[in-house]
Amino acid sequence: MLEIQQIACATVAAVRAGRNLNAVLAEQRASHPQLTAQQLGAVNDLSYGTLRFGFQLDCVLAELLNKPMQDADLRWLLLIALYQLEHTRAAPYAIVDHAVRTATALGYAHAGGLVNAVLRNFLRKREAILAKAQLTDVGRFAFPQWWITRLRCQYPQHYAAILEACNTHPPLTLRVNCRRTGVADYLAELAKNDIAARQTGDWAVRIEQPVAVDRLPGFSAGVVSVQDAAAQYAAPLLDAQPGMRVLDACAAPGGKTTHLLEIAELDLTAIDSDATRLQRVRENLDRLQLAATLVTADVQALDTWWDGKPFDRVLADVPCTASGVVRRHPDIKWLRRAVDIARFASQQRNMLDALWRVLASGGKLLYATCSIFDEENSRQIEDFLACHADARRLTLSEAISTNGIPEGQLLPDNEHDGFFYALLQKI
Repeated sequence: MLEIQQIACATVAAVRAGRNLNAVLAEQRASHPQLTAQQLGAVNDLSYGTLRFGFQLDCVLAELLNKPMQDADLRWLLLIALYQLEHTRAAPYAIVDHAVRTATALGYAHAGGLVNAVLRNFLRKREAILAKAQLTDVGRFAFPQWWITRLRCQYPQHYAAILEACNTHPPLTLRVNCRRTGVADYLAELAKNDIAARQTGDWAVRIEQPVAVDRLPGFSAGVVSVQDAAAQYAAPLLDAQPGMRVLDACAAPGGKTTHLLEIAELDLTAIDSDATRLQRVRENLDRLQLAATLVTADVQALDTWWDGKPFDRVLADVPCTASGVVRRHPDIKWLRRAVDIARFASQQRNMLDALWRVLASGGKLLYATCSIFDEENSRQIEDFLACHADARRLTLSEAISTNGIPEGQLLPDNEHDGFFYALLQKI
């Protein structure tokens, strides 16, 4: 556990410095080939868990210290150990012992006594310390204050449930390939392999206890794909009919691209500005034995990729704060700032304007984000409609919003992540 705590400390510190969690973890795997799969899993758990609950744990640590801790690495070590004590089944004495030894390994031998005292004090006074920490918004919800305040203003009746859902482990949901099998048949196949699951959408299957994808029957053969239930709304909402010319903008990693092609035979172009991420689209297409034209380009630079022939359908799955998928990517809590929302909204507006130009008269554009902030969603669409007389908003074929939530807004819950959809038609 000593080495695992060290690697986790380096990982979360890199995220706090502005790095992407998945990228850092990939580097850690490459740099420590001696680690077993179990040890790598432990590093992942400590990194994800500490970042998920880090804001709350910081409040707990403040209650345990006489003054703020200036050394960031030592602070992260304590937060990781507090996460282990509160959220894992590891023996408390072992966690404390390894934390003290990790402090020495990190060059803080002089702080071993402090680490020991802080963690043992938490164990003695756990309930009282947690209760005091949770008197504040940040200590209760484990999110930055600006995020909590924004959601409270936007969803006064729902913000607490949203924040709590965003701190849970995300569900593992599969999309059954309708070209290959049916949901009932695939559920039966899962049962034969002792994998408990249930249907949660037209083609969505929820795995009750997450398993490695290589254990999923038919995965390598393209029978199923991993895709959140909310993301599975996109393809049917776009209403692409066989033979249509379709554009999937910002397509990587290809979940919506492949879903569109599973539903209908299309002349589909998938664009992404990142060539490395676009390769993942190619891999998914190959696994599912589907075909599309892949283009590495900035969708706003039309003269670099568009041949002038309009598209019948456009999927505008635009970059966003990803506030609706934070439970899958807890580093977002640490990487985002309130000012980022306006920056993303401006980028989205420019992309919408560009993509509207390539849409045929009578064609449909589905605007999609994995955000729950209204500046990126309902307000973005309202502003767009106000500036484009040739656009009208269509009623979605699926009723995916209730209880006063704006149309098209899916909030994160036990079944799916947070997403937003708006279907526009050029008139």
